[in-house]
Amino acid sequence: MNSFKIKDLEVKLPIIQGGMGIGVSLSGLASTVANEGGIGVIAAVGIGMKEPDYKKHVEAANKIALKKEIIKARSKTNGAIGVNILLALTDYDSLVNVAIEEGVDIVFVGAGLPLQMPANLEKYNTKFAPKISSPRAAKIIFNHWAEKYNRVPDAVVVEGSMCGGHVGFKKVDLINRSARPLIDIAAEVVREIDHFQQKFGIAIPVIAGGGIYTGSDMYKIMQVGVTAVKMGTRFVTTHESDVSIDFKQNYINCKEEDIVIIDSPLGLPGRVIRNAFVDEILAGKQRPVNCQWRCIKSCDFRNVPFCIAEALLNSTKGDFENGFSFAGSNAYRAKEIISVHETFEQIKQEYYQEKLFSESKAI
Repeated sequence: MNSFKIKDLEVKLPIIQGGMGIGVSLSGLASTVANEGGIGVIAAVGIGMKEPDYKKHVEAANKIALKKEIIKARSKTNGAIGVNILLALTDYDSLVNVAIEEGVDIVFVGAGLPLQMPANLEKYNTKFAPKISSPRAAKIIFNHWAEKYNRVPDAVVVEGSMCGGHVGFKKVDLINRSARPLIDIAAEVVREIDHFQQKFGIAIPVIAGGGIYTGSDMYKIMQVGVTAVKMGTRFVTTHESDVSIDFKQNYINCKEEDIVIIDSPLGLPGRVIRNAFVDEILAGKQRPVNCQWRCIKSCDFRNVPFCIAEALLNSTKGDFENGFSFAGSNAYRAKEIISVHETFEQIKQEYYQEKLFSESKAI
């Protein structure tokens, strides 16, 4: 399990903690992961929802809260800190500017194809990594940057169908588990990105995530050329994750059959842990939405059955009567709440056990 570089950013361990909103991964979790040698990631989506007067000044609250969390994380670690930002957010540009100006090491961007390079990206030496779910998406982004800016993103994250939250695959494939395996998609992305590595004479790490829960999973997918992995669900049930004990316990108490796919108001399927609130959603029940701000550009907030941002915020506080947990497909495997340090040690042990097993089979 070697260190790796994203341009001049050296990361001790090839583990990136997933940026989980709303409020799951903030400075507490991110700084602890960074101290263990991985990249700790703050989730920007809905980050200002706990700020005073949020509903009156949403964009300002999000900027203030993101800046606070970055400063908090920096005060606790000298390790690598990233921010996860959705391209689909109405205030995407302002959040990216805050992240870059506050000197985060890397910005991860999902929920769309980020074809525009942030204006001050190179000035502050922040790295940029789009999140994609197909080699075609990677090719579109990298070709566009190469032609328009004579450079390409510094890394790329390929997410498979087993991830938590909003999932960029067809609902029927998620339910039937018929989507292409992440390892196959990742191998194709590695081959696609190699073209740009050769063209620009640089190393471009491919990071894989979505259903990677153990060190064994990590070792296997790295055999197809993946440089590092992104793990979200595994870090939810740590002492340092930034959610209530009830949220963590919800993972520990769930069974595999409790993890279901719902229709999100945002037009994408979502993977969640089933509860009474989720049953209402599945039954088509409407919940009043009092929204003065379209946090996601595409959200038709006057006609959605419920506000997903409020539901997710409620769950982080332990209010599952009015919310639910997003969760990766392996959430049911969590058995106890442990520290981030213990989690890293387990992942390392699982990785080396798989490595020894694979090498013994090859002899």
